[in-house]
Amino acid sequence: METRISEIADGIYRLSTFVPDIAPPAGFTFNQFLILGDEPLMFHTGLRRMFPLNRDALARIIPPERLRWIAFGHFEADECGAMNEWLVVAPNAELAHGHTGCMVSLNDMADRAPRVLADGETIDLGGGKRVRYIDTPHTPHGWDAGVVYEESTTTLLCGDLFTQLGDGPALTERDVVGPAIAAEDLFKYSSLAPSMGTTIRSLAGTSPRTLALMHGPSFSGDGAAALRTLADDYDRRIRTAAS
Repeated sequence: METRISEIADGIYRLSTFVPDIAPPAGFTFNQFLILGDEPLMFHTGLRRMFPLNRDALARIIPPERLRWIAFGHFEADECGAMNEWLVVAPNAELAHGHTGCMVSLNDMADRAPRVLADGETIDLGGGKRVRYIDTPHTPHGWDAGVVYEESTTTLLCGDLFTQLGDGPALTERDVVGPAIAAEDLFKYSSLAPSMGTTIRSLAGTSPRTLALMHGPSFSGDGAAALRTLADDYDRRIRTAAS
């Protein structure tokens, strides 16, 4: 395996590792995102066993010890399995997550106390970069779920939303909703909470030009329209489940 680097928006880098043995023959990607600034932030830590790959890839962009913030969508191995390894190599880094995730997991599992973020709270990374944390409980899964929005580039770091199979390009203008629907049909990974459609539509209010997907290519285009279409599909699934 190798971890590939691509700049998907100004100062935002995708670190992507393709694993062909997951859901063959299509395979599956695991993506981390580095947002540059005076206080760089990494979204997702990657799996613990992938830490050497991701560390070496990040080191081709900045020295790992420069990391100041580490955030992720929810408490799960591919989201934050290597968080403590990153805290070792980045002695000034802080974990940053929502209240629920800190309360139920990070206060115990993290080797350094996390910064608790309120819904809508922002962190100024300097260098023109500013990120906003948005709570998305049970969307797509985990009551501690949340996403991050980078305001200067209007990039929504989506976590597991829009998950898809395969090893596509780093950035695409093609449809990301159809492949996400197919992945949901296969994995059934979403909680189908009654509020999912409403939560996803609220994210459309950020009008993102870039959607940074944890599993799949990042998307450039009308992110709000893609979010609304994805919300419609989850509404359909929830109606079907309720009936």
